[in-house]
This record gives sequence, structure tokens and C-alpha cells, in this order.
Amino acid sequence: MRLVLLGAPGAGKGTQAKKLIEKYGIPQISTGDILRKAVTDGTPLGKEAKSYMDKGELVPDSVVIGLVKERLAKDDCNDGFILDGFPRNTSQAQTLDGVLAMMNTPITVALSVDVDKDDLMKRLTGRRTCKSCQQMYNIYSSPSGQDGICDKCGGTLFQRDDDKEETIKNRLDIYEKSTAPLIDYYKKKGILKSVMGVGNIDEIFKKVCELLEKK
Repeated sequence: MRLVLLGAPGAGKGTQAKKLIEKYGIPQISTGDILRKAVTDGTPLGKEAKSYMDKGELVPDSVVIGLVKERLAKDDCNDGFILDGFPRNTSQAQTLDGVLAMMNTPITVALSVDVDKDDLMKRLTGRRTCKSCQQMYNIYSSPSGQDGICDKCGGTLFQRDDDKEETIKNRLDIYEKSTAPLIDYYKKKGILKSVMGVGNIDEIFKKVCELLEKK
């Protein structure tokens, strides 16, 4: 199984990715992780990426694709992989398809975790984090017993800047403009599968597995 995982911020695709890793024994490939590792290890591509990052510039697609290619060539990807957070747009998807075709490892399924925008706003703007132990709550779905107080350690709960409404709206707008068109891209290729990411995590995962294993 060679999977691309799609979904807006807050859709819960990270949670489903962890469960897929456990069930199928294939690695999750996050471009953020491999970028940081390449920079830390001082690889040629890592050094090139760092030169852009040090100037506050975006790392070019060519460098990111090169890093992804190197990672997918490792032995733990022989039985499959999960790409999370990449590709981010159709241009990257087309380039990635070309690279994977040369490696004879094309994407077999693109899984989209779909959640209504209003639900996403509640999930993300409702998050509260404990200043002391970093335990997380949600004022709508999983509030603390006492308003503003952590059940675990009694610390003060706060809303992170990146969980504020204006920031969340901006993140979702960026997703809609650049990443959402990937849904159409993979649909046209005939490999798109979608699941509603609402409800019990295990129930969602059961639906995911049924979709992936359906012939």
C-alpha cells in the first residue's frame, strides 16, 4: 500500500496515520521530519535546504522531492508507505508521480479524511492547553471539569495563538486554495477514497480499513 493522506488541518488525519502504521507496519513519511533530519545530518540536500531556510525562504520543490525520493528508497518502504503533508498542490503531485514512476512505486490510493468546515473550526478554536503539563482539552467536545483549570495537574489552561479564529481561518483558506484541488487530481486518476472524519476514532478507522481493503 502506497498511500497519500489528505485532509484539512484538524481533520484527524494524523491520528488515523498512527493507527495505519500500527496495523499495516508501513512508515509514515512526513516532509517536515525528513527535512529536519537532512539538515541535522548535514546531507547534501540538507545543506541545500538549510541555505534557503536560513534566508527565511521556502525550500524549493526540487529539493523536497529529492529528499522524499531518498527516503522512499529505504528498505522500510519496500512494503509501502504513507505520505503525510506532501504533496501540497497539484504541481508537486505531478512531479512526485514522475519520480515514483521511475522508481516503479506509484501511489496506489489517496485517502481523504473529510470534515465539515464548521466542525473543523470548533475542533481547532476550541482547543485549550495546560501551561504546566501541556495536557489538551476542547471546550466543545472534551472540556476540563473546572473551566480554565487542568484536571491532570491543576494548571492554567490557555488558547495557543495558532488556535485563534483568525489564524485558523487563514490556515483553512490556504488549504482550500492549494491542497484541496488534489482531491480532484487523484479523483481523475481513479485512486481517491474518502471517509468522513467525524465521530469515534476507532469507528472512523474501521471505515478507513474497509475502504483500503475493498477490491
